[in-house]
Amino acid sequence: MRSPEPTTLPELVAEAQRVLAICNACRYCEGYCPVFPALQRRLEFPAADVHYLANLCHNCGSCLYACQYAPPHEFHVDFPRLLAQVRARTWADYAWPGFLARAFASGGLAASLATAAGLVLVLLAAILASDASALTKAWTDSQGAFYAALPHGAMVAVFAPVFAFALLALGIGVARFWTRLGERGADLVSAPAAAPALGDALSLRHLDGGGEGCTWPDDRPSFARRTFHHLTFYGFVLCFAATATATIYHYALGRHAPYPFWSPPVLLGTAGGLGLVAGPLGLAWLKRRRDPQLADPAQRGMEAGLLALLFLSGATGLGLLALRESAAMGAMLVAHLGVVLALFATMPYGKFVHGFYRLAALARYHLERRRPAASVAPD
Repeated sequence: MRSPEPTTLPELVAEAQRVLAICNACRYCEGYCPVFPALQRRLEFPAADVHYLANLCHNCGSCLYACQYAPPHEFHVDFPRLLAQVRARTWADYAWPGFLARAFASGGLAASLATAAGLVLVLLAAILASDASALTKAWTDSQGAFYAALPHGAMVAVFAPVFAFALLALGIGVARFWTRLGERGADLVSAPAAAPALGDALSLRHLDGGGEGCTWPDDRPSFARRTFHHLTFYGFVLCFAATATATIYHYALGRHAPYPFWSPPVLLGTAGGLGLVAGPLGLAWLKRRRDPQLADPAQRGMEAGLLALLFLSGATGLGLLALRESAAMGAMLVAHLGVVLALFATMPYGKFVHGFYRLAALARYHLERRRPAASVAPD
């Protein structure tokens, strides 16, 4: 009889060490993704290396369907699911500050929506306390539109500290992960590591299952997951670029919002909003249909919470653009700002962190390929 499924990080690491040893002896899946060349450079797997390989995994699923030792075989090699379980526990293990790490366990859909709703109420109360009529007035662009309801300075005062803390927490967590791997801090941003890692991340190169696409949500290869990831990722990037461009306009050029519909900030934000609507919807659809052997059940709520916040960020942003000169603008502004603020507040303690850890793991992978390995020929 098989022992109960491991749940704690040490138990999962021990199970991963068993599975990695089997995979290292077999080597059938070496062409699927970077995880297999990386594990084949090793003769043993200390905990830090297990953490590294787990975050290098893109969960494409191809190895599960190719594996002759997958369940119901007695070896029970369920590689994608096991690494997904390890991966989530490492995020909590490296999180800063440590007492907030429990948010990974509670950061489900309900918690994410509750956070957004709470922040919406806070912003609503702030507007009502200063000028309740501002919430229901129809402000024209010449009157400042949404800045007439909530001044630019107030938005900066609310968002800047939250955004700065999110970046600090993410940075410390990734730095802990990197140094635990035995790497020097400067190597993370060095050209041999950062340039190819960014190339892999921006192209989502390893969501191709070795060339035919992910076997996701089932055993038929498809590029659907890669497509929806692209829409989501670049939707977020375009929205961030819109905000950055508007900041340059405001502070460097003295051109204050609202901007015309054909201006770069609005065009970037519109394209980004469309991506954040289509991408999360597509990923949510795929996740409902995926093979349960590919997934860590404990992460379903965390995944759903992130997709909900990303979708609502895009949808409320597009709604704000469409209604910015109407009487509904004030309510839509509060909804949009509350959702975006919730996204940033939960960013270091939810599924969003996977991108940062994976980027660091890819950087380590490219550094390793330039080094000789003990008892193994260099790449």
